[in-house]
Amino acid sequence: MLRTAASHAARSLLVVSLLVSAGATMGLAHARGPAWGEAEATVVVTELPPQGQRTYALILRGGPFPHDKDGAVFGNRERLLPRERRGYYREYTVDTPGARSRGARRIVCGGWRPRAPEGCWYTGDHYASFKRIVQ
Repeated sequence: MLRTAASHAARSLLVVSLLVSAGATMGLAHARGPAWGEAEATVVVTELPPQGQRTYALILRGGPFPHDKDGAVFGNRERLLPRERRGYYREYTVDTPGARSRGARRIVCGGWRPRAPEGCWYTGDHYASFKRIVQ
C-alpha cells in the first residue's frame, strides 16, 4: 500500500512538472515572437492599402523614401517578430490619408541587405500586430 501511494505521488509530481515545463516553454516561445517557419498571419502585396503597395515597391528599389525615419532600425521591442540581432529590422512609413503625422501604419523588413529583405511585415496598428507580406 505504501509503495502504491509513493508510486502515485511520484507520477502526479511528474505530470505536474511536465505541465509546468510545457507552460513555461510556451510562454517563452510567445515572449520571443514566432520562430521562422511558424504559422503566422499573412497579407498578399495586392491586399495592402495602395500606400503600402507603394512603400513596399520603394523598399525593393532602395528608395528614395519620403520620410526621414524610413529605413531606421526597428528594435522589435514588442517581440512579435522573430528574434534577431539589433539592426536586422528596418521600418518604413505607410502613409495614412488625412493623418497629420506619420500615422500608425508601417512596413518592417528584416535582413542584412535592405534592398533584398528576407521578410517584410505590415502593421496597421503601430506594432500591436503584424502580417507577413507574401507575393
